[in-house]
Amino acid sequence: MNFFSQLAVKPWLTSGDPVVDSHDGKEFALPIPTFGLRVFLAVATMLFSLMVVAYSERMLFGDWKITPEPWLLWANTLILVLSSVAFHRAFTSARKGEMEGVKANFFAAGILSAAFLAGQLLASQQLVGMGFFISSNVSVAFFYMLTVTHALHLVGGLIAWGLTASKVWRDGSSVAEVRLSVELCAFYWHFLLLVWMVLFSLLLLT
Repeated sequence: MNFFSQLAVKPWLTSGDPVVDSHDGKEFALPIPTFGLRVFLAVATMLFSLMVVAYSERMLFGDWKITPEPWLLWANTLILVLSSVAFHRAFTSARKGEMEGVKANFFAAGILSAAFLAGQLLASQQLVGMGFFISSNVSVAFFYMLTVTHALHLVGGLIAWGLTASKVWRDGSSVAEVRLSVELCAFYWHFLLLVWMVLFSLLLLT
């Protein structure tokens, strides 16, 4: 086949297309909610990574001042760890088919997460009480930006928790109906815990 003959070929009309044949009518195996969460976490990871890089670069300037970390941040970190553990226990109970275990641990995880948010708000109030406002120094502004951004992601997670909780405590609901939602909540909270550990370590080290 010469060059001009190749230009005249219409591959989309050719029968036995290997790309089409390889599909073989199979559906996308990954559930849509799981795929959507993975895409969201990829975007969130990029966002937090850029914030960490910006923080690390900005602190090298001469006008950077050390911002004291309120002691409540340590307690809040422990609370977030416990909430992640509770979510994991809820998912483990779902895998075992134990609905009562799902309810107890899922409820505890939500309460602990709300306590973490309340603790973060109190920590910010402690910092304001010491005279550190957003306009005080760029390091203080970064502190608020990092903690508030993380808190907003957790608020979004609590909205998903509330929607899942309505299924968990609905009369007649089965483990099979809530298992995927519980799993996604647990995975998201593990992600939030990892992000907070990185942010908290960065704040402490600098």
